[in-house]
Amino acid sequence: MEQSPQVGDRLADKSAPPSSETVRDWTGPEAFAYWKALQDWIESSYPGSFIPEWIYGGKKHGWSLRYKKSRAFCTFLPEYRLFSVVVVLGRAERDKLDARRESLSPQLADLYDSTQTYRDGKWLKIGVSNAEDLRDVTELLAIKRPLRSRH
Repeated sequence: MEQSPQVGDRLADKSAPPSSETVRDWTGPEAFAYWKALQDWIESSYPGSFIPEWIYGGKKHGWSLRYKKSRAFCTFLPEYRLFSVVVVLGRAERDKLDARRESLSPQLADLYDSTQTYRDGKWLKIGVSNAEDLRDVTELLAIKRPLRSRH
């Protein structure tokens, strides 16, 4: 008997990358609105810099949408009734973040402090369920890569 999806479950059908409609149905309309808002922010802030790529991480991790140029920028995780983003901060980005720490939301500062640092950096997984979460993600991404203006 097939078990009903639980909050946080990943899209694990490897037959094909999920469509926008599948992501919307899986995450729910509110989470999908933040998904689209962040996609639009990335496209307007870094025009032509990224071609999003669906990657399949196996049954446990399912599908994710990675933004990458030469290095990973961020990864969108469509989870059941949730939307999360993974941002990896290397040494230089952590130094920049530490220099502007007072501008971080208390929630983001707590997440940053509690996340283990690995050889390749801190892997922050941020759930995006409100405007403040979205601002936290865009602030991290602007630290990771300076904003580009449209010409």
